[in-house]
Amino acid sequence: MYKLGIDLGGTNIVAGVVDENYNVVATAKAKTNSPRPAEEIIDDMARVTFEAVKNAGLTLDDIDYMGVGTPGSINPQTGVVPYSNNLGFVDVPLCAMLKERVGKDFFIENDANAAAYGEFLAGSGKGTSHFVAITLGTGVGSGIIIDGRLFSGSNNAGGELGHTAIQIDGEACTCGRKGCWEAYASATALIRQTKAAMEENKDSVMWELVGGDISKVSGRTAFDAMRKGDKAGKQVVDQYIRYIGIGLINVINTFQPEALCIGGGISNEGDTLIKPLVDMVDKENYFHQADGKTAIKAATLGNNAGIIGAAYLCNLYK
Repeated sequence: MYKLGIDLGGTNIVAGVVDENYNVVATAKAKTNSPRPAEEIIDDMARVTFEAVKNAGLTLDDIDYMGVGTPGSINPQTGVVPYSNNLGFVDVPLCAMLKERVGKDFFIENDANAAAYGEFLAGSGKGTSHFVAITLGTGVGSGIIIDGRLFSGSNNAGGELGHTAIQIDGEACTCGRKGCWEAYASATALIRQTKAAMEENKDSVMWELVGGDISKVSGRTAFDAMRKGDKAGKQVVDQYIRYIGIGLINVINTFQPEALCIGGGISNEGDTLIKPLVDMVDKENYFHQADGKTAIKAATLGNNAGIIGAAYLCNLYK
């Protein structure tokens, strides 16, 4: 039998059929076009569900379980999304509404948790019991696996590692707090840091890389400039990696997982990002023994992580 996972994002809705070996065998996609009424978004979720099953050459009878990873706070027991600022959802009975349209029961989880569970099952966390996934994107997402199960606290809102502080009275965060890890280590923060460095260094190669248009700065700009020997670009990268590392050490000292993976577009930097982080953690981690150290890796499943994790939520909640 197959399973189906839906990765509901602020930009796209992607449904994928997953086989018993965690391979995504077919997908279907639609634009989220948020904000708009929840009913319209769920209509499109149902549509891409049917399309993905058809693209796999299957019928609904071939799918034994379905799941959804969605932004926001969720209640996996009731299938309700109490709040999602990205989608404009307030107390939306997502699973019940999908069942009305598809005729199948659905499981639900936060999107970062679903992606972490996917990496745990089939990616960089495979074979572990204790695992943490960090995603550097618009914010800093996180998912925590303890003894093979997702940790979300007593109210399903736990594990928001991006909103732990690394600087007292520091940069303002979108959550309303100051000094959050997210305000320094997200891809959004890196772009802001790059632009600030460019304004201070008008002769930086970074200006050339964006054709003189600062609005074209991306998470790669400073890294690309560093590779060209640009001093300002290197300073941005070094400081940014330091910000990531401070948060990682806090996470590792708290959970001491067997492995920790970093996802998001920044993780495509590979060893340029991972090696200095490993060096920093080795120096400052509370645990100094050679055996039992947390392995720090780049995420391996890309966008499939959320689909696979959502598809196999049945392992956790059935």
